[in-house]
Amino acid sequence: MYTPSEFGERIRVSVKTLQRWDRQGVLKAHRTATNRRYYTQEDLLSLLPQEAGVRRRIIVYCRVSSVAQKPDLKNQQRILAEFCEANRYEVDEWISEIGGGLNFKRKQFLRLVDAIIAGEVAVLLIAHKDRLARFGYHLLVHLCETHDCKIVVMNTEQLSPEQELVQDLITITHCFSSRLYGLRRYRKALEKALTDENRAQDQNEPHT
Repeated sequence: MYTPSEFGERIRVSVKTLQRWDRQGVLKAHRTATNRRYYTQEDLLSLLPQEAGVRRRIIVYCRVSSVAQKPDLKNQQRILAEFCEANRYEVDEWISEIGGGLNFKRKQFLRLVDAIIAGEVAVLLIAHKDRLARFGYHLLVHLCETHDCKIVVMNTEQLSPEQELVQDLITITHCFSSRLYGLRRYRKALEKALTDENRAQDQNEPHT
């Protein structure tokens, strides 16, 4: 059952258009006992028949930060395969990637996000939440929830390598250190400019 706003969102028309179609008999809305309009899955398929043939996928995503951690990647895949078999998840696609958890421009990660937004993913399985992203995980959870995608996290600490966390912390420290250095250089340049400006004003003032 879809409310008019939910149904309009799925077929990309406004609620006012749905109301007009209802009045004109183009697409009659169903009514609840309290006379509220609603639409069904059959109504959706009548307008978007391609939806009938689309099977939303179950995807497993695995990631490590560097090539040196390939053994950890294989370990993730093995343990997740055992988990999926034990819990009867029929996986449609396995995505493996080498890239830092602080990098949101990972090719496979972006492809996964695009698929979630397109409504193509029913379940996303990961070994540990930082396998998806080191920061911003709750934002990604919200993204999944708003697109009917369930995230299943094993939360196995051994699948979150400590050395990778150390590398990410070093990266963050370096990033902020560089910014602080840049700010200090900017502050010194600004102080010099102000000093020069004040000196010029003093020289231009008439002497009494």
